[in-house]
Amino acid sequence: MTQQTWDEVGGVLPHDEFRAASEAIVANIEHVIEGKTATVRLALAVLLAEGHLLIEDVPGVGKTKLAKALARSIDCSVRRIQFTPDLLPSDVTGVSVYNQETHDFEFRPGAVFANLVVGDEINRASPKTQSALLECMEERQVTVDGVTYQLQTPFMVIATQNPIEMEGTYPLPEAQRDRFTARIAMGYPDPAAELAMLDGHGAADPLQELGAVSDADTVRRLIATVREVHVADAVKQYAVDLVTATREAPDLRLGASPRATLQLLRTARAVAALEGRDYVLPDDLQALAVPVLAHRIIPTADAQLARRTTDAIVSELVHRLPLQHDRQRSPYDARPSGEGNGRAPYEPRRR
Repeated sequence: MTQQTWDEVGGVLPHDEFRAASEAIVANIEHVIEGKTATVRLALAVLLAEGHLLIEDVPGVGKTKLAKALARSIDCSVRRIQFTPDLLPSDVTGVSVYNQETHDFEFRPGAVFANLVVGDEINRASPKTQSALLECMEERQVTVDGVTYQLQTPFMVIATQNPIEMEGTYPLPEAQRDRFTARIAMGYPDPAAELAMLDGHGAADPLQELGAVSDADTVRRLIATVREVHVADAVKQYAVDLVTATREAPDLRLGASPRATLQLLRTARAVAALEGRDYVLPDDLQALAVPVLAHRIIPTADAQLARRTTDAIVSELVHRLPLQHDRQRSPYDARPSGEGNGRAPYEPRRR
């Protein structure tokens, strides 16, 4: 199959087609994942933001099912990697094998050569194997024996890890965590959703019957549409202020990187598009601050002794950072500030 570079995406989708395609993917995943609409939409937003997703939670809450459901909802190439201590970097990236017939080495692609790569229990692999993902996650390419191979479009790594079962695990290094656009937790379902799960999953696994409702070409066009979402200068400044606040916070010894600022803005574009807007609001950045920033920062020793989580620190920074008064209004709303309820009807972008 001919591989495409990351920049070769399709044309922009009309608003109605974008909404229909994205809602179909969300609804399809919810056949498997009960009562987690916000989590499912955020996972889709990360895909459309050209990023990668880290799902961290206790065993048995559906981390791998969410990853597999998203992969099966899109008719594209999917590979699953079970990370174990004996997994080698060549198992991930591929290896050159000597062909006795041609008397030359030929490259055998590894599991990373797919549109969606599901990495189960990523923290069980050694740091050497984890580092095999660094180049492909950031640059969408793999270099083996001095030869660079471009990855397909779209490309997304969805990794899972268990935060409490630490025996036989290797914590993800900062460089690896920083390449994940967002970290989410599934959480336990509410009683009603768990009861519905017993009815739907008791006799058979709905994941086995889940079919694709989209394809790689449509996802490329969804990504192209997200790229066109407008971000006002004031919203960009707020994103910079938010990330800068993590670097100056007394409870943190390592703040978020410039890569975090870029991925925060890209994810906000995707969230805005999924909500039917072609512009980003500061509220989008606020809602995404914890999943996008919290896993990238490192608290001080005093904060750790006080059992302050990075999620709580980021939430406090968002609460303290001021917002402009008219943040809920469309940047294209020409009405006086006192008119309307603050959420103006959608208006086409002025060109």
